[in-house]
Amino acid sequence: MTNPLLFQSAAELLGQIVAGRSPADAVMERYFRAHSKLGMRERGAVAETVYACLRRKRSLAFCITGNHEGIPSAEDLVAACLITYQGVSARALAASGYPNNATTLADQIRRCALESAPSAVQLDLPDWLYTALLDQYGATETGALGRALLEPASLDLRVNTLKAARDEAATCLATEGYPVETTPYSPSGLRRPERVPLFKTRCFRDGLFEVQDEGSQLLSLLLEPRRHEMVVDFCAGAGGKTLHLAALMANSGSVYAFDVSAKRLDRLKPRLARAGVDNVRRVVIQNERDVRVQRLAGKIDRVLVDAPCSGTGTLRRSPDIKWKSPDLDALTATQRSILASAASLVKPGGRLVYATCSLLQCENEAVIRDFLAEHADFSALSARSILERRGIHLPPDTNETVPKFAGNSRDHDFFLRLLPHRHHTDGFFATVLERQKPD
Repeated sequence: MTNPLLFQSAAELLGQIVAGRSPADAVMERYFRAHSKLGMRERGAVAETVYACLRRKRSLAFCITGNHEGIPSAEDLVAACLITYQGVSARALAASGYPNNATTLADQIRRCALESAPSAVQLDLPDWLYTALLDQYGATETGALGRALLEPASLDLRVNTLKAARDEAATCLATEGYPVETTPYSPSGLRRPERVPLFKTRCFRDGLFEVQDEGSQLLSLLLEPRRHEMVVDFCAGAGGKTLHLAALMANSGSVYAFDVSAKRLDRLKPRLARAGVDNVRRVVIQNERDVRVQRLAGKIDRVLVDAPCSGTGTLRRSPDIKWKSPDLDALTATQRSILASAASLVKPGGRLVYATCSLLQCENEAVIRDFLAEHADFSALSARSILERRGIHLPPDTNETVPKFAGNSRDHDFFLRLLPHRHHTDGFFATVLERQKPD
């Protein structure tokens, strides 16, 4: 990327993302909308460079400044990324509009001894996250996990079984020039190793698939919704799991999509139409204690809580997250409140699945243990057994992959943990809870 316009655009965009609090994809969307002079290919080049800088921001900074606390400019980060990962020469870099001495920077990078940097720098993790993972998993597993988080995620699809079988959707995509592979765990999943413009395909317009990480697909399968039941997707967002639940219910019964954001639920409306789903009710709530939630207390067969979280399991897709320290105390308080409210909806004998895309035990095991200590009418079911009953066999947990928080207990038989380096999905945690019937 030696075009001066592209270099300037990448540096500007990276600077805006790092300085702000908005997600990188939202900042990019606004930036490209305001810079219509960039064509599709140019936007792709800029986005690729910016995401590479975000993934490797800390190690690039180390090589630029010579220490692990330096804060280089966005121009320096983009330049270092181009030299290190795109093989751009100092001469080409200077021609691209880099404002500093390109030869000096190239020499600095060549002399960089990254192996002498702290492990957190080598893995491009902030200290707080590296320390948390190290405490949970130890050095070897944290290293493998950290390296996996630096790789771009695959493009996973979920076939809409209301309209097509998995092999039919795969054939349709291959016919349009986009061959795909089946995912190893989800029975309705397809995968491509790299991102391609599938939203322009006839298969997408006809509603044969949605983009959804394979790990996310397993969460709906844990809920095991049945036809004609009443189901709640408590934190529905734009509705990826809502659509999956509707398909698993064969478009029967009722699925309530709750969310505090009307804008997110509005994005669900065209997706419902494209998928041919008509059993979903979109409900905007003020908070988890909304009266519209309370009216359904004790009436719902199954509830899915994909709780708001730190998102640390999604760093392959959203590397900007790791450079913005979350307020974990506030998050876990919200998670506990949402879980308690969602549990009140579940009828006796009903099921609740609590899930996050976080790698941190304070948002996962700790929340569940406190909940079970306070709700004697709920008990945990084996997530692994539920998936195996559906023909889904995950690699067995090991002493390394079970967080030390779990001690010597058999909690790992109940909790579902998906890790990028072991399952090639985003990082997910889930627990299946059942409300006991009165004696």
